[in-house]
Amino acid sequence: MLLGTYEHTIDDKNRLTLPARLRESFADGIVVTRGIEPCLDAYRREDWVRHVESRLATLDPLSKETRKLQRHLFSGASEAQLDKQGRVMISAPLIEHAGLARDVVVVGIRDHLEIWDRDEWRRELAEVEGSAEDVAERLAAKSD
Repeated sequence: MLLGTYEHTIDDKNRLTLPARLRESFADGIVVTRGIEPCLDAYRREDWVRHVESRLATLDPLSKETRKLQRHLFSGASEAQLDKQGRVMISAPLIEHAGLARDVVVVGIRDHLEIWDRDEWRRELAEVEGSAEDVAERLAAKSD
């Protein structure tokens, strides 16, 4: 399980060093793609395949919304191997999508990582912390 919040930087060659405690999880490869919010999502290869097969492959390909979502996720996705220092190259279009500057935050979200610009993450976290109780109550009500 991928957990925690880690502050890191992107170097001049657009490489992000993954947190040391997470690197082993990505030994078999990493898939980085656009997030729905202004962030990037990074999956272990096997989790990416599982995500695609369980959530995306079941969507109706004739639906305009499905095609838009697939374009958003797949056109920006890139597969890579971490280098010996545990770094992954982040493409310029992905950096632009997430508005990443040098300082970033890597957040463990169960089966994937989110990569946020540090300032944007702070705004997101403030919003989440201000509404978590209400969201939890609404979700609980849906499961009744």
